[in-house]
Amino acid sequence: MRVSVRTLAIAVSIAAGVLPATATAASKRSTLSGSQPAWATPSSQVGSVPNGQTKTFWVYLKLRNSDQLDNAIDAVSNPSSAQYGDYLTPGQFNAQYAPSDNDLKAVRLWLRGQGFSVSSDVPDNNRWLQASGDVSKIEKAFDTQLRTYRHAGRTLPAPNGELTLPRQIASKIAGVTGLDGSDRLMRPGATTTGDLPSAPPAPAFVNAPPCSDFWGQKLATGTPKVYGATQPYAPCGYTPAQFQGAYGLTQAIKSGNDGKGQTVAIIDAFASPTIQQDANTYSQRHGLPPVKFRQIVPPGIFNVPEDEPTGCDPQGWYGEETLDVEAVHSMAPGANVLYVGGQDCNDESLIAAMNKIVSGNLAQIISDSFGDFGEDVPNGIKNAWNDTFRQAAIEGIGVYFSSGDDGDEVVNLGTRAVDFPADDPLITAVGGTSLGVGKNNNYVFETGWGTSDSDLTNGNWAPTPPGDYLYGSGGGTSQLFAQPGYQKGVVPRDIARYFGGRAGRAVPDVSLDGDPGTGMLIGQTQTFPDGSKKYSEYRLGGTSLSSPLFAGVMALADQASGNRHGFTNPLFYSQAGSQTYRDVVSPSQPFALVRNDFVNGVDATDGTVTHLRTFNTTGTIHTRPGYDDVTGLGSPNGQAFLKAIGSPGRG
Repeated sequence: MRVSVRTLAIAVSIAAGVLPATATAASKRSTLSGSQPAWATPSSQVGSVPNGQTKTFWVYLKLRNSDQLDNAIDAVSNPSSAQYGDYLTPGQFNAQYAPSDNDLKAVRLWLRGQGFSVSSDVPDNNRWLQASGDVSKIEKAFDTQLRTYRHAGRTLPAPNGELTLPRQIASKIAGVTGLDGSDRLMRPGATTTGDLPSAPPAPAFVNAPPCSDFWGQKLATGTPKVYGATQPYAPCGYTPAQFQGAYGLTQAIKSGNDGKGQTVAIIDAFASPTIQQDANTYSQRHGLPPVKFRQIVPPGIFNVPEDEPTGCDPQGWYGEETLDVEAVHSMAPGANVLYVGGQDCNDESLIAAMNKIVSGNLAQIISDSFGDFGEDVPNGIKNAWNDTFRQAAIEGIGVYFSSGDDGDEVVNLGTRAVDFPADDPLITAVGGTSLGVGKNNNYVFETGWGTSDSDLTNGNWAPTPPGDYLYGSGGGTSQLFAQPGYQKGVVPRDIARYFGGRAGRAVPDVSLDGDPGTGMLIGQTQTFPDGSKKYSEYRLGGTSLSSPLFAGVMALADQASGNRHGFTNPLFYSQAGSQTYRDVVSPSQPFALVRNDFVNGVDATDGTVTHLRTFNTTGTIHTRPGYDDVTGLGSPNGQAFLKAIGSPGRG
């Protein structure tokens, strides 16, 4: 209504031959399109933000020579291009594409002129400025009002209209973040249970018996038959040797193709204070060499209170970090593992962590196990992430994201969606499967990860199997990003055009085991009910397992080629339909596993619950022959994958 009235007033004044001062000012300003979140609607507004409240925000600058950069990324990433693998150094990127010193100076002067405090801490590539000021200054500078809205079960701030800036400044800006609450919606893929007043170490979780050492070892006799058979107990958690064997990598690793000389970076929020000792204890117990580990974390990041103000759940991120480090090391025991922690789980902190790797060229592979619910992100956050991915791609750094653990997101959002940033066309989205590993560490089966749950109640499974949807591999079709060229002719039309109109980017690209029921045995220092803090092992999963497992496989492929592969999707899709991948499809008939859980998470004091977990219940997305929106192109086929992917690398 405010815009309509203002437009009418301007029209009347022009007709009278008089241009008001407000129109003159408006004509010198530009709108930052997409700077108001879609969820900030009048119907969801619940209040206002006090004028005296101080807020910190980030102003991201545009990269220079944008079209030229995109063309260069296409060339260095396309196996059929003469420039394939001709990557840039960070210095070369800065000279050609990073925001200029003059642009940075102009934006800083404008911010200071609006009365904001501006941090002197600027990244090497001039990507952003951090500023702070009270709400009244923010509303005046950006010609908006900050209100509060109810979204995703939270009350979050957001502008009640698109931000505007002076034209000369707006032309240099990729986005402004921190003024709305979208950056608080990032979540880790792995989950832990329990709660403590201070974060370290996490509350204990213990596998309840019985469980199997390998697929099918123990049948759940005494439970009702379902799908015509007695179903097996869940594996206790697969070990490094089991993953290496099932994915056909045992001989390669034994022969020295173990990731030696490669660096895999992992990004999460916070930092577990026991990660290195936990990873080395785990390695010793499971026949791996000590992990070649180092970390870069913000000061004071250890022992962050669990009730810290961002609500990011440090303990949950400790389990995620442990899973990520041990999964990479399991698949690439000779590789260097670099952990870079974010100050918190907000987008800006995680972007800063990735930018540190990219601007310093500290690794050739990055694994990320976090993401938003769906694609409802403002342009500022989208552009800030995408520009980081662009620099990674032109420098030959492959970025891998877990595709999400909530399937098609219908249960959470009421509509089908893929998750951001896994939907970005410049990253490799790694989906999840359910994996069966046999007695001799052999591959028994693999199907798309989608799990429904029934519980043993009064001697019967309830609800009637398959039961209620629980979780599954994230996948589907983006409404935010158009279909990239590498997916054309590979992704079926009904997937690409699921929403009609233009073809969208399909998710995921590849897949590996992610089902918590067939998950990984990890080792972590935990807090037990008696107050003791000790190392213990338990089963954990999610596509936050799939992504670091795949990153470890890529370290083997990079070592095999003698070079880095960088952004791998064009290469991956050029191998579609070949022996490079195991094509993961639906089972011929339903089947399930039986899993016991302690009610209190650690022992039988409060009893146990027996679950039936049915496989391959995936909602509106489905496994099928060829590319599908649950498992992508499929899972890596051992030596065939290393030979096909490992041979073409350059750079």
